[in-house]
Amino acid sequence: MTARTYTDPSVLAGIAAGASWADPEMDPTRIDWTARRAAAAIPFPLVDGRPVNPAAPTGIRYGRNELGHWGEALAADAIVTASDPDGWRWLLLIERGDGHGWALPGGHVDPGEDPTHAAFRELAEETGLVADPTDPWVKTLPARYVPDPRASDEAWMVTVPVRVDLGRGWTALPDVNGRDDARRAVWVPAVDYPCVVRHLAAAYGGEVFAAHRELLAELFAG
Repeated sequence: MTARTYTDPSVLAGIAAGASWADPEMDPTRIDWTARRAAAAIPFPLVDGRPVNPAAPTGIRYGRNELGHWGEALAADAIVTASDPDGWRWLLLIERGDGHGWALPGGHVDPGEDPTHAAFRELAEETGLVADPTDPWVKTLPARYVPDPRASDEAWMVTVPVRVDLGRGWTALPDVNGRDDARRAVWVPAVDYPCVVRHLAAAYGGEVFAAHRELLAELFAG
């Protein structure tokens, strides 16, 4: 079987526009991988000078699919929860503007940026909710690979999840609204993960972004 090669036209458009998220180099063997591999949150191999997804295969062996960065791209995601006076937990989610479903607020970590601060920056940009990363109820979790549907065997996402528990006693949850590349921002009931799934389907005809399903299922197990 011939190995599939694919790079989405949106990546090529990003390169043409000089977008910071799109590597202009079309041949990954011409990239100096020493620094990139040293900075990677999750180690990955090179085969014939090309990066290989540590969780491959994805179904696309060569090319970048819908991601612009060769190799690992680091993101940070904010897992923001709050509880009402009865102890019911709520989770803040955004509807992605690219049609990939409902996700945690988050996005790319800028070069030299602390991932925790990146999560709070993205939270404010996408939902309007401003929080303090130094608050004691903030917990930054270890970086983890996420099965992003936009990935390939040569371009993939790793995220740093940041838990932000706003505590209980909220009779009215903080105001949020979709901004930047988020169509909507809403609080959804999150007694457990199946509760999140059911609510999104019933209220919005939507589903959880594939890259965040395993992460949320683990956090809200039971």
